[in-house]
Amino acid sequence: MATPKNRSVLKAFAMLKSFHGPDEWVTSCELSRRAGLPQASGYRLIQTMEQIGAVVRGPRGRYRPGMLLVSLSRNVAIGELLQDASHDIILALAERFNVTVHIGVLEGSMVTYVAKVSTPTSFPTHTRVGAQLEPYCSALGKVLLAALPREQLEGFMMEGELIALTPYTIADPVLLGAEIERVRAQGFALDQREHKADMSCVAVAIRDAEGRVVAAISITDQADRMTSARQGQLHEALLEAADALGQKIYPVLPMVNGALHAPTAPDVHRGI
Repeated sequence: MATPKNRSVLKAFAMLKSFHGPDEWVTSCELSRRAGLPQASGYRLIQTMEQIGAVVRGPRGRYRPGMLLVSLSRNVAIGELLQDASHDIILALAERFNVTVHIGVLEGSMVTYVAKVSTPTSFPTHTRVGAQLEPYCSALGKVLLAALPREQLEGFMMEGELIALTPYTIADPVLLGAEIERVRAQGFALDQREHKADMSCVAVAIRDAEGRVVAAISITDQADRMTSARQGQLHEALLEAADALGQKIYPVLPMVNGALHAPTAPDVHRGI
């Protein structure tokens, strides 16, 4: 017999997830409406969450997320979490296609590898977890750049010179901007001999429950093997792996009062 779920916990998290942003002030009635809860139940929950610091009460009886959530978030290391949660998923992907699989996050203006799996006979890549690389010349980096707000992307473009690592590297800011737009539109990125002349990669985004890009996952293989047909096959496999990992790290809340309380993420096939 399954252990009964604590409905109060589910309702409390449904209300917390109903905030649209960290700076939004919302009434208890509006939070209850968004969470699909009766106003009386929502009010009792919000009072309890205020007492423990999960929310803060401001002017005119409005609330915003509190410092308890900030302090709890400090206990979550996204890189280590992705590495541990992804291992079985990316190992299966690497073994299925005999390739190297990377997961990366954007830290400042650099991509940091947080996970890597390869097979004994896959194309060798001289990378390691914790290492960093410029985002403009990798499929991982292009996916992460495409997820940035446009003003942040423009800031990155103006930071410094784009160095051509191979004859295929996109080192012109105008051409790179057009490439990032393509990545946004198509929902995946390619590195076609841009980081190393004998290597190609395909990458897609890993998203949280609200559809925000939190990381990227890529497959690396020898450039001569990366035909259009293989790119398509790897792209589809990456989408499945990214979706499985996203659901593992950001599970959808169970039913509360007959409704699901996690926003629907955008279709990853429709762009970054």
